[in-house]
Amino acid sequence: MADHPQPDPTPSPRNSTLRRFWRIFRLLALLSVVIAAIGVVIVARGDPTTHVHMLIATALGIAFTVLLGTSLMTLAFLSSSSGHDEQASYRSSQENHEE
Repeated sequence: MADHPQPDPTPSPRNSTLRRFWRIFRLLALLSVVIAAIGVVIVARGDPTTHVHMLIATALGIAFTVLLGTSLMTLAFLSSSSGHDEQASYRSSQENHEE
């Protein structure tokens, strides 16, 4: 009896959404590093007596702020495009009509 090729399993929406998020997140991490570097250059050019601790704090603050903001917007975008928002809205409207 010959083995017949099996079709590839259909990827779950959760796994594909997670892969999509991490792919976007890597690009956002690169963007936040670039923006932090620009911020450090601007701070360093503004005051020549700036200590290295100030530059490190500036870089970390800018990078994490940009990364957090863009990550949250990405999650909102992916949530909206996955249909979870419509399901929650539908359930909420059904509960309101039952009362």
